[in-house]
Amino acid sequence: LISWLDPSTRYYLTVYVLIALCNSLFTLFRAFLFAYGGVCAAAALHRLLLLKILRAKLVIFDILPLGQILNRFSSDVYTVDDSLPFIANILLAQFFGVIGTLSMMVYGLPQLCFVLVPLVPIYLWLQNHYRLTSRELKRLGSVTLSPLYSHFSETLQGLVTIRAFRAVPRFRRENNVKLEANQKAQLASQAAAQWLSLRLQLIGVAMLTGVSVLAALQHQFNIADPGLVGLAISYALSITGSLGGLVNAFAETEREMVSVERLDQYLREVTVEDLREKLTPPPFWLSQGVVAFNNVTLKYRPHISPSLRSVTFSTRPAERVGVVGRTGAGKSSLLAALFRLVELHDGEITIDSVNIAHIGLMQLRSRMAVIPQEATLFQGTVRENVDPLGQYTDGSIWTALHRCHLAGVVRDLDASQNLSAGQAQLLCLVRAVLHNAKILCVDEATANVDEETDKLIQQTLRTNFRQSTVITIAHRVRTILDCDRVLVMGNGTVLEFDTPDKLLQDRDSHFYQLLHQDYDS
Repeated sequence: LISWLDPSTRYYLTVYVLIALCNSLFTLFRAFLFAYGGVCAAAALHRLLLLKILRAKLVIFDILPLGQILNRFSSDVYTVDDSLPFIANILLAQFFGVIGTLSMMVYGLPQLCFVLVPLVPIYLWLQNHYRLTSRELKRLGSVTLSPLYSHFSETLQGLVTIRAFRAVPRFRRENNVKLEANQKAQLASQAAAQWLSLRLQLIGVAMLTGVSVLAALQHQFNIADPGLVGLAISYALSITGSLGGLVNAFAETEREMVSVERLDQYLREVTVEDLREKLTPPPFWLSQGVVAFNNVTLKYRPHISPSLRSVTFSTRPAERVGVVGRTGAGKSSLLAALFRLVELHDGEITIDSVNIAHIGLMQLRSRMAVIPQEATLFQGTVRENVDPLGQYTDGSIWTALHRCHLAGVVRDLDASQNLSAGQAQLLCLVRAVLHNAKILCVDEATANVDEETDKLIQQTLRTNFRQSTVITIAHRVRTILDCDRVLVMGNGTVLEFDTPDKLLQDRDSHFYQLLHQDYDS
């Protein structure tokens, strides 16, 4: 087909085809480059953020709402992963598109520079004003979105309680208020975009008018090149869309960069636990399991009152210690200090005469086991729950299940069944039996189970942890009457620490009063 054309047409057509092919190749390369770079950047940021949150100090989760953390991992990571590379690609294309359009217009009509010079500062002022506004509106939208996520998540978690207290209308109103606040920010953002579009269209009209007037003047004086004039007019007709696209892409890129800013804020401000090991423990460390608190003071945050105040006590080898006290007495804070979930404000804790502040967290926590108040089960098999690292054989796991009275339950368990709260606590106990920890901490593990499961847990603790130090935080005071000694906490201090028999002999003791309140209830 090309051979039939005259040489001049063939030359221009060949040049046009080559330009089109080069443009297509560079466009594909640019799109692939931005997509690949965006995926790599998002993966790196997600990995750093995940490690930061997993290693964060416990106090962070008391300060940061759950909805805000979910928003970082969902909305912000999605923006970095998908939206930001896409809009950055568009920004680059729009920028070179505007440069090319203006170059062709000036090439066709050099006198157009007299029209462009006064319009450039107006355009810069408009785009700067719009960018600042849209960026703040984007930030406002993100700020109002986090409470909405948090409220929705907390509502789902407490749905049974909300319905029991007939508080559904109140929570619906609160959700509508938070949703409306977010929609106001979205509406303001759309209004700002329309404001910019109108003014950019006026700039485009001014440029097109300038091109038309200059073309008419050149025609009047017979100095106009019809081809170049037509070229300038054709590009002037599209300049409005190009300018609008450039500003919108630039503003959208800045708005999307807010997500990167929020992720970077987490990476900079979230404090992590110190995993460094200052002292290597002796080879046979933790053979006795003697825990000693020496004048320990614990604060969860610097500006609040201490949860533990000058706590001093020491256990004996393989001793069973029960910890009792009213709500807020500091019982769970003892375990937080022992596992170094919160660093001490003052004092020291030693295990077998070794200061735990000098031991690496991995070394310390791997030598102890804990049964929490609320059992945590992972989605998966029983083996994945009791032995997630694959350290034990099937025979060892079945032996531990037998010791915890769960072997029959596991045999009869099918994929559609769920474990009860008591069975979940027993499964946590299986982990501790497999671990064979020298120090076992039980944090009110029987508070949410029935009497029969409570007896099974206590029986398992008595038979399988005879050579271990067991620290039991008790909700039912009568369940720790068979402990070797009882530690009575009150307002973050040690009120009493002695054998149950000796404490019960004194009718004025705190333990005696707590026990009788337990039986009365």
